[in-house]
Amino acid sequence: MARRPTIKDIAARALVSVATVDRVLNGRHPVRDETARAVYDAAATLGFHATGLIQQRLIKSLPTYRFGFLLQRPNQPFYQNFGKALEGAVGQSSFAQINSLIEFLPSQRPAEVVTHLMAMAKKVQAIAVTTIDHPTISEAVAELKARGIPVFALLSDIAPGIRQGYIGLNNRRAGRMAAWVIARTAKTPGRVAISVGSHRFQGHELRETGFRSYFRENAPEFTMLETLVNLEARSIAYEATLDLLQRYPDLVGIYVAGGGMEGTINALREENMANKVAVVCNELTPDSRPALADNIVTAVIGTPLAQLAQELLILMAKSLGNEADSVPGQTFLPIDFYISENI
Repeated sequence: MARRPTIKDIAARALVSVATVDRVLNGRHPVRDETARAVYDAAATLGFHATGLIQQRLIKSLPTYRFGFLLQRPNQPFYQNFGKALEGAVGQSSFAQINSLIEFLPSQRPAEVVTHLMAMAKKVQAIAVTTIDHPTISEAVAELKARGIPVFALLSDIAPGIRQGYIGLNNRRAGRMAAWVIARTAKTPGRVAISVGSHRFQGHELRETGFRSYFRENAPEFTMLETLVNLEARSIAYEATLDLLQRYPDLVGIYVAGGGMEGTINALREENMANKVAVVCNELTPDSRPALADNIVTAVIGTPLAQLAQELLILMAKSLGNEADSVPGQTFLPIDFYISENI
């Protein structure tokens, strides 16, 4: 029968004294957070019978925060996954007890966004939001800032100089990556199209800027078409893609820089365009994954949602304490990159 681990075993593994382990177990005297965490980790690894008690004492010593998250389009798989990533990060937080409120915006009309921001601000201490950049929303962010409620921009920047910080991809770099893929994989120079959800999304606009700048600097033999706006609607993207294919027989590349890729993928499937047009879109979803496998889509640029969620919580907590001045204005995450061979 295996010997049950003792306090002495925990002390040896955590590189602390037996007295320190006793203080963590019984709460006799304050112990530094990192020391208590080391004791807990050692106890959990060894299977110590009172690991749960140590965890409870750790939780009681943590600060408590109320964070709000305003996402988009609850029916889109990407935002469903984003919500799950946030819930997971909140549940696994080791530096604070976090109560979260996750809501989805029914539209991007500025007045509705402001209404939801103000309603959420009554329930939380800090807010992170994905929305368009608009003066009306910037005014609301400024008002919340004056009331001591920091606002973070997610995925697409808003209210520069007012919001607490931005966290997401470097969207200009993402656009240049998409252009690089198309320039390298297109069978011949020809016409290239790009679609965005809305120019009010600063992230979409920056992707377009990066996309066009790459071709201008490095692949001038390609011809850029006027930017299409699909309002992130599947039906609009579908019709626009069919129109492109009909009007431009020399179309060699498409970059879907925002939402609506489902419509573009459906149109390309119907027209049997696998391996005929280089296509790049954003985020790995139940639509883009099989499209990669079937060579309808050439590459997918992705956001590391789990990492984003974890880092966001830390930044939001810092913004409420003495470390607010250390919160960076922009936090760029590494870009995930998918092709048919690594999904």
